[in-house]
Amino acid sequence: MTALIPDYLALSQQIEQLLVRQNLRGMAALKPHLRAGYILRAARLINQCRGTVLIGTGFPVLDTFETDGPVGAIALYQLLTQLGAKPVIVCGDPLYSALKADYQCYQITVNQYEALPAIASAALAELQPQLVISIERPGFNAQQRYANMRGEDISARCASFDYFLTQAPCPTIGIGDGGNEIGMGNLLQAVSALNITPAVTECDELIVADVSNWAAWGLAAMVSLLRNENLLSDADPLAILQYLSAKGSVDGVTRLNTLTEDGLPHTEGLQLIDDLCSLLREPQ
Repeated sequence: MTALIPDYLALSQQIEQLLVRQNLRGMAALKPHLRAGYILRAARLINQCRGTVLIGTGFPVLDTFETDGPVGAIALYQLLTQLGAKPVIVCGDPLYSALKADYQCYQITVNQYEALPAIASAALAELQPQLVISIERPGFNAQQRYANMRGEDISARCASFDYFLTQAPCPTIGIGDGGNEIGMGNLLQAVSALNITPAVTECDELIVADVSNWAAWGLAAMVSLLRNENLLSDADPLAILQYLSAKGSVDGVTRLNTLTEDGLPHTEGLQLIDDLCSLLREPQ
């Protein structure tokens, strides 16, 4: 008897909907502008990786970093390690100093703008990535500056990761939840309708989510479906939040050192993971 082949596109679309079901900052309005199956296509890129994968993250808030982005970056790091790849978290200080003892990291710094393309080119030549992922990383706006969700110019505190994607000799994935992140240039016209200073930097596959961290759990679920194994069984966002909080993280919305993501309690992320695990248990 021939085994039924799972409908991966339909499963991807279910995950894509779960990731924007709260529509906190308008991502549900952006989703129809993306070609359906973006979680599936991104998961396939991740699933085939055995070489170096760069994960850029870290959104500066005040004089530290926010929880959204690093939690997802660590989740992706753990996933890629399970798959036998060699993940490297690319970030600037203070996040770099917070993570470097426990994770393979590559530091980017605030530099003169004219030097950025050469800096990224040299780094890509050195690191030789098979895949580049940006999760909640500020993207250039039309003025080649960086702006936060409040419209404040944060360029003076923001290292650049944009050229790591635009010059990458490999596929690129961008993850965002507001419109000012790397990758949102794919939907520039639609993002321009939101109350945000839009980013113009593009990527090969854009993923939108209510909280950028949550896209990492969605990708882990999709890779699990492709491999027919549950790679979410040990998912523990609270442990990651506790680790980052001890390192000085803040919530990007409240700017307080709490175990929250974009103003939401950690239980919201746990609920998403539970719903994704339920999807994995359903007969395919």
